[in-house]
Amino acid sequence: MDAAAKSLAPGSIVNVQGDDGIVFGTGYFNAASLISIRMLDPKADAKIDAGFFAIALKRALMRREAVYDAPYYRLVHAEGDALPGLAIDRFADLCSIQVTTAGMEKLTPALLEALNEVIAPKTVMLRNDAPSRALEGLGSYVRSVKGEVPERITVLENGVRYFADIGGGQKAGWYFDQRENHAFMAKLATNRSVLDAYCYAGGFGLAAAKNGAKSVTGIDSSQGALILAEEAAAANGVKAKFVKADVFEDLERLAVQNGKFDVVIADPPPFVKSRKDIEPGAKAYRKLARLAATVTAPNGFLLLASCSHNIAADRFALECAIGIARAGRRAALIHQAGAGADHPVHPMLPETAYLKALVYALD
Repeated sequence: MDAAAKSLAPGSIVNVQGDDGIVFGTGYFNAASLISIRMLDPKADAKIDAGFFAIALKRALMRREAVYDAPYYRLVHAEGDALPGLAIDRFADLCSIQVTTAGMEKLTPALLEALNEVIAPKTVMLRNDAPSRALEGLGSYVRSVKGEVPERITVLENGVRYFADIGGGQKAGWYFDQRENHAFMAKLATNRSVLDAYCYAGGFGLAAAKNGAKSVTGIDSSQGALILAEEAAAANGVKAKFVKADVFEDLERLAVQNGKFDVVIADPPPFVKSRKDIEPGAKAYRKLARLAATVTAPNGFLLLASCSHNIAADRFALECAIGIARAGRRAALIHQAGAGADHPVHPMLPETAYLKALVYALD
């Protein structure tokens, strides 16, 4: 990188071409970032303004409306929607925006103008508190740029009413990426006992309860998330028990007590946040698989998930298989899934296929 490039302000719009003169298009540049250039348009000298964002948002909206009946989804999924450094979650007339790069930070005013043109949400919040922003030299903040953000919002998904803390919950307050997996496990849960480990605000557990589970127990360390889950259970007219505890400790306790559940779901936060975490993270996934398999009843079902893009799908599957085997259980993998259609994968960026969900039938 020469001195002229290093002197460019973080987030500057640039034309990108190779040493052979082949033009790759228009992107934004940050010399201080681990990824110095992120592409926006395959044409050189593209005008990156509100009009550019309006076209991109209309394209993303068309794709979501082709799949989903209600306006609850991830509207923009970074590189998967050709808008790197940007995620927008839509909750009816409220949009939560996450910006993670200096280039997209500089373009935020144009983005907001386009969002107002395409969707005109009543409330728009910038949820710019992701730790990864520090790698781009950006600060952390959460603020409303349009309307007043309520303390909690309603999320409608698979016929279930959930509640989310949009301003203080994890990430954007809700995980739309597990929508299809919530529905799949709910089908398996009918007339069966269910354990939802790392239940957060009740995504898997309440879907199971709504679909006729015999009993539902959720475990999470966040009291705030559990309160939302309890209130959602009441709103849906279903019964579920939610326990504040460390999941590993509680699974150990259940294993000692020979506690068993017909359906066990383990959807933890990322154990592998960076490449240096791969080995300890893989060990944690293996341990979780062993403990979760131990408390799964004979002829039961077990879901193990990872949202860590830094652990490859084959490595995650291997650790799960080892953990299940160490529990002395024989398993058949009956379902493999990732995120839903509102989390598109960039064909040239395998890390955008970050979510991995494996469902096993245990003897």
